[in-house]
Amino acid sequence: MKTLLRGGRVWRRDRSFRENCPVVLENGLIRSVGNEEDCDEVLDARGMTVLPGLVDVHTHGRAGGDFTTAGLEKMKEMLADYHRMGVTSVFATLASGTEQEWNDAIRLVQEAGFDGIHLEGCFLNAAKRGAHPTHLLTPLSAEALEGFLSQIQLPCHLTAAFELDADGSFAACARRHGVTMGLGHTMATAAEARLAMERGVTSFSHLYNAMPPLHHREGGAVSVALTSNAWAEVIADGLHICPEMVALAWRCKLPDRMVLITDSMEATGCPDGEYAIAGQKVIVKNGRAETMDGALAGSTLNLWDGVKNLMRFAGIPLEEAIAAATVNPAEMVGIGDRVGAVEAEMRADLLLVDDALERKAVFARGERVL
Repeated sequence: MKTLLRGGRVWRRDRSFRENCPVVLENGLIRSVGNEEDCDEVLDARGMTVLPGLVDVHTHGRAGGDFTTAGLEKMKEMLADYHRMGVTSVFATLASGTEQEWNDAIRLVQEAGFDGIHLEGCFLNAAKRGAHPTHLLTPLSAEALEGFLSQIQLPCHLTAAFELDADGSFAACARRHGVTMGLGHTMATAAEARLAMERGVTSFSHLYNAMPPLHHREGGAVSVALTSNAWAEVIADGLHICPEMVALAWRCKLPDRMVLITDSMEATGCPDGEYAIAGQKVIVKNGRAETMDGALAGSTLNLWDGVKNLMRFAGIPLEEAIAAATVNPAEMVGIGDRVGAVEAEMRADLLLVDDALERKAVFARGERVL
């Protein structure tokens, strides 16, 4: 069946809008953009902006489920909830867990239909562990990593404290498997961060968070993230990073290298209360998630709210901000050839919003889910 979206304002990769632009969907793909065809179904998109479906490459869960511990049915329920919120591409992110927990989660994530897996746990620096329990951390062993990667058939992204990869064998293992790599939960100096990039790291996981603050004598990972061509993940919830530092990151990275993430945990979309992450008890109050010792434990941010926050924090329009939640994360993790843009032959993942930036329709793989 062919579906025509008629009369909408369509976002383009060059950070502009094309007015009154028809979009035709067929068999889960975008058939054409800019050419109206006879279709089985017509949706009047006048007064709406047609955006790519959002891409969240760093999210631990939502709707009461955590990817490290959820069963298959819960994962499917979580995926449907992401879709309704406009997030049509998800890299299920595994917080630190036991070897068995990760093995089970890898199998279930692949069965549930997610776009990829993000391993963010275990291979971290204990001094910047955040909400990850010390007893679940492990040395950066290529052998251990091989055990996990050999099971993964989906695209995979890896966060690790690569300054602990003394001989580079850990990063080399990831490269052999085609895994994209981010430096995070790290105590890396600027020199160590640059060495990590030479070994294949292309991004920095939740910039500023779980890394030493910027200092004028030793810039550390933050300085390298801001001054290199690496991608920089940012949690734009106003809690993890103050608005001025989000604006600074934007001005350094500009449209092409900022990646909005949520780092969301199981309480996202749920009431305040008691939850868990990485096996630790988490208290959520007024949307802020903390462990019992006061460490931030992920967020309860929806990615679309992150886009609107970026617009407000950095003083930029939608056509600039939306790249950070669509094409940029897709390219960062190697799936930019199929999602992240409204173009022919791309997957039919679309988010339609009105002039007030309220979600009005979502298409995931060509199926309307909102």
